[in-house]
Amino acid sequence: MNLQKYDVVPLHFGMALGFNWMDFTIHNSGEFWYLDSVYSVENIPQLGLNINIVSNYNFYPDFSLRFLPGLNLGQRNLEYWVRKDTIMFTHTMKIESTFLDFPLLIQYKGKRLNNFRPYLIGGASIKIDLASQKRIREEEMPKIRLKRYSYYYEIGFGCDFFLQYFKFAIELKYVVGLNNVIVPDNTQYTRAIEYMNSKMLMLSFTFEGSDIKFIQLFLKRKGR
Repeated sequence: MNLQKYDVVPLHFGMALGFNWMDFTIHNSGEFWYLDSVYSVENIPQLGLNINIVSNYNFYPDFSLRFLPGLNLGQRNLEYWVRKDTIMFTHTMKIESTFLDFPLLIQYKGKRLNNFRPYLIGGASIKIDLASQKRIREEEMPKIRLKRYSYYYEIGFGCDFFLQYFKFAIELKYVVGLNNVIVPDNTQYTRAIEYMNSKMLMLSFTFEGSDIKFIQLFLKRKGR
């Protein structure tokens, strides 16, 4: 077994890299019959990237508190079906987001089997969209804006693999927004949407180190 004393040390740090699929849940306003031009709106999720710093605190034998500040980069496309006079056409809005991500999660760890261990994870996060205040270029108009702050709950599962010098993990999370992120601007493009919240599917690859000297020092003090 690799890293047999890994969980004895309360604090661990590392790095997480991965992918996300950003999406929206759109609740239509029901005003399509009354709007002059917008007939429907659909969301097309896109692939993005995640970069996070891992801070892990083992506060109980099978439980850890994890704080993973980082960046979520991604894009979602909104496809509007628009009618002008007698012509029907589509207008696609590219909604880019650069989130400062601050998740605080509880991890429940299963029983270790040799160098493998499954776990469950859940918690909440706050995200700050740095792209929400970005200036909209003339060629991008019309385009809606998103709110700067959004709030989420997160649930997922993963697997730890204990290697010779560090712990590697694969994790899948479902992240669901709790607040309405659309900024109303009194145009037909926002009036067609009553409520819109963000959601993501996140696949992460985590690398956490183990300081052998710190483990030895910790065990020595514990044995006194």
